[in-house]
Amino acid sequence: MTVKSPEKLAGKFNLRDREEVAQRLLEASARHTFDPDRDLDWDAPFEEGKWFWPPELLSLYDTPLWWAMDDERRHRLARVESASLASIGIWFEIVVMQLLLRHVYDRPIASKHVRYALTEIADECRHSMMFSRFLAKSGTPVYPVSPFVQNLTRVFKSCSSTACSLVFTLLCEEVIDWMQRLTFPDDRVQPLVRGVTRIHVVEEARHVRYAREELRRQMERAGRMELRITRSVTGELGRLFARSLVNPEVYADCGLDRRTAVRQSRASEHRREVLRMGAARLASFLEDVGVFDERGRRLWRAAGLL
Repeated sequence: MTVKSPEKLAGKFNLRDREEVAQRLLEASARHTFDPDRDLDWDAPFEEGKWFWPPELLSLYDTPLWWAMDDERRHRLARVESASLASIGIWFEIVVMQLLLRHVYDRPIASKHVRYALTEIADECRHSMMFSRFLAKSGTPVYPVSPFVQNLTRVFKSCSSTACSLVFTLLCEEVIDWMQRLTFPDDRVQPLVRGVTRIHVVEEARHVRYAREELRRQMERAGRMELRITRSVTGELGRLFARSLVNPEVYADCGLDRRTAVRQSRASEHRREVLRMGAARLASFLEDVGVFDERGRRLWRAAGLL
């Protein structure tokens, strides 16, 4: 596939005005914003036999280890994987809040575009507190990203371009969002988990719209060097995201051999299909706006995202 040049990208998109998009998102926020402390029943006990995550979305589903596990261990895996996702969710929200603050730092502070960014930051604060409260109630360990990813992200969030920041935001939001859209209607899943994922899905839909519109805008005016950097970073982000989605410690906490579990998860065609389906809409969008190059596609394929 031929990589799009800046000349071919220029003028391609029917972009809405920043203020028009922001106004619509502010109106949607006014209609559909939740208070997890009040809107979820935190005092209700977990229900016996209910899953903490749909089994088909677990990293070891349909692997030899999965078929060797009894029901109790499978449910334990679901519980700790949901905790791993909540942990990475808090990490991700904190990074996104910093990226958003950098984005609006030198923009007109009275604009609707900035006001919506601040609204989104408030959403992300509530999401982080919601995930934290869920972790405390679930009685599981907290599963942070690796020290390597933690320190690499420390540099990224301080130095990344707006376009790279938006790719990071969309990658983390859209793949997990796809999983959550399957989770909150699933009556096999714990009611609290369904409530948490429903709130996140409804509010993240606005965040995705904001990031997509802005990334289109950024790519329309990007020069050759910025395009090369953005495409290079996009490929690397896909690899890091796929490797960080489930902390390998969850396997040890289920009494499994960590190396064997990681190897089987990465080799699992079912798991790769889950990741491909979760990333499909995003990959199509990134292709459309010219963010991919051939190396980036190779890295996403190797990670199971394409």
